[in-house]
Amino acid sequence: MDPAEFLDGGAVSVSDETYAVCRTDRGHPDAFATVRADGETTVVVDEGDVDAVDAAAVEPGWRRLTFEMDLPFELVGFLAAVATGLAEVDVSVFVVSSFATDHVFVGDDDLPAAVRRLEALGCEIVD
Repeated sequence: MDPAEFLDGGAVSVSDETYAVCRTDRGHPDAFATVRADGETTVVVDEGDVDAVDAAAVEPGWRRLTFEMDLPFELVGFLAAVATGLAEVDVSVFVVSSFATDHVFVGDDDLPAAVRRLEALGCEIVD
């Protein structure tokens, strides 16, 4: 499978919400995502909820780009193609993958450049 086939005409939605990525020692019930690893828990929350998180560190100002497609597990290089394309326009990413799709977070200030680059890769930006 070629990642370009999924990018070409693939729908990408842009969140209205702005998120914060927080390092904490426990989950949060309203988190978009919770990632637990040895000695660290990361929660991604709506920026308006950050005060409710007992966070050791907070990175605010992230917008979510969701690839509105089922991405098969055997697809190799999809995120590499996305991350490389965005890196080429100097956009940093934070990625959360779910069972069948990927969510790429970009800085709010970088959103216009990220959208332009994804469109150049063939993606269709949807509401």
